[in-house]
Amino acid sequence: MGFHHSVKIGQNLHCYLWTGQGNNCNTTLLSHVLRGERPHMLVDPGHDRNELGEPCFDSLAQAIAKDGFKIEDIGLVVCTHSHPDHFEAVDALVDRGALLALSHEEYEFLQGQGKMFYSVFSAHLPRAKPYFYLNEGELDLGSGNKLNIKVLLTPGHSPGSICLYLEDEKILLSGDVIFSSSVGRTDFPGGDTSQLCQSIERLSQLDLEYIVPGHNTEAGNIIFGKDDIKENFRMVKLFFSDG
Repeated sequence: MGFHHSVKIGQNLHCYLWTGQGNNCNTTLLSHVLRGERPHMLVDPGHDRNELGEPCFDSLAQAIAKDGFKIEDIGLVVCTHSHPDHFEAVDALVDRGALLALSHEEYEFLQGQGKMFYSVFSAHLPRAKPYFYLNEGELDLGSGNKLNIKVLLTPGHSPGSICLYLEDEKILLSGDVIFSSSVGRTDFPGGDTSQLCQSIERLSQLDLEYIVPGHNTEAGNIIFGKDDIKENFRMVKLFFSDG
């Protein structure tokens, strides 16, 4: 039995929403955006297995296969941050030939305070190291890339958290910065409420039609439509300000 629900947005973006009982993140596959034998890019692979023993990565691979893709054809893994529920399964992809991209700030955090997450949650600490660091600005995927993807440095939930903005499609992959009617936690080591509020204010200025968050909430999952997105930002800023 799988624990991911597949939702397609546009031509190239496939969202895998986590539906299990335990903790795990949503994952996004951007298909056919890279040159070469491994043309797909994956954002946030999630856990190997979570605290309830649910086979998160196997479920993801199964869901991706149902959509006609292969795990082995993923050439790049981008992680919004290094918490285990987004990052633990990265070795399973890198061992199959994928390259890893993470912000420098987040990798430095992972080498220090971030390690405690893996011991506290009894998670596997990945061996993989970034092939390149994610910097603010355009994500260069090489010539022939069909998508205009911007990396936004959005600290607060974690010191090096990033979001991905698909400007032409008006899609935001928001990681754990903002959810439907909620925000990412700041009580973990490296969290900063003031920084998170600044990051959310910045995201609220974008021209958006879809927000794909890192986790579902009781209020929902993908937020779509300018009006609903605007209202979500308004409500979040009202109830989750740092003042």
